[in-house]
Amino acid sequence: MIMNFIIVLAIGISLVWLLLRGFSKNKWREPKSGISKERKQILTTKVVFYNSLSAEEKLQFEYKIQEFLLNCRITGVNIDVDLTDQILVAASAVIPVFAFPEWKYTNLDEVLLYPGNFNEQFQMYNADSNILGMVGSGYMEGKMILSKPALHHGFSNESDKKNTAVHEFVHLTDKMDGNIDGLPSILLEKQYAIPWIDLISKKIEEIYEDRSDINPYGGTNKAEFFAVASEYFFEKPKQFAETHPEIYALMTEVFNQNMRSRNFKRSKQSLSRNSQCPCGSGLKFKKCCGRGH
Repeated sequence: MIMNFIIVLAIGISLVWLLLRGFSKNKWREPKSGISKERKQILTTKVVFYNSLSAEEKLQFEYKIQEFLLNCRITGVNIDVDLTDQILVAASAVIPVFAFPEWKYTNLDEVLLYPGNFNEQFQMYNADSNILGMVGSGYMEGKMILSKPALHHGFSNESDKKNTAVHEFVHLTDKMDGNIDGLPSILLEKQYAIPWIDLISKKIEEIYEDRSDINPYGGTNKAEFFAVASEYFFEKPKQFAETHPEIYALMTEVFNQNMRSRNFKRSKQSLSRNSQCPCGSGLKFKKCCGRGH
């Protein structure tokens, strides 16, 4: 009798937890106001993807940044999280799904920022602490872990074809159908599935034979290839299109974005207090985002 009671109680607790989780997910929050000048300044100075957008697209990107931050916690583990950290995490989330304005990361509750690399047990400072990012599963379902230095490196280095946070959010889009398998059914139309799988297999073979400039980690499996190739696609699209035209063409279908048509440039302004503010307000920096600095 006691054992039956314990089983029933456990089932009841599980059902309540699932109901509460579903209820919280249904309470999707949407921005009620425009983006702040401080947030816009960070986007302008840190995110080249944002700078490549038209004025109308920038408004859409800003909205999605706001929406993401309203619905996902960003928590530091033994480190502080500042506004730049938050914006870079949100930008990493928005970039892969930017062409899908209705997209919502309903499978993510929280992003944990670590001060460095970690291992599969989420431990740092060990010999096997070589992981920069991970999408959680099991008891970590709904969470993502990112190395804060790797997050910032992804937006500061434009020549290495790598962006850890974008990589992990691509995994998350892949996972929306339940599996991280390199075949994102929500993004990928069925008519592209067979050529996509065949091409990935061919490209992984090229990695094994040392005939590819794609990150060798992409040879691990189809899921990692998809994420690694996506980093290349968003970081160095013109080079990717020239070097891998077939897979570039399919990825434009996957993400509904022709990345090589974008003009990627970082704001290289040297700001003084009398410089025009990079947020686009038309005011001097000292009277806008630089106020109080």
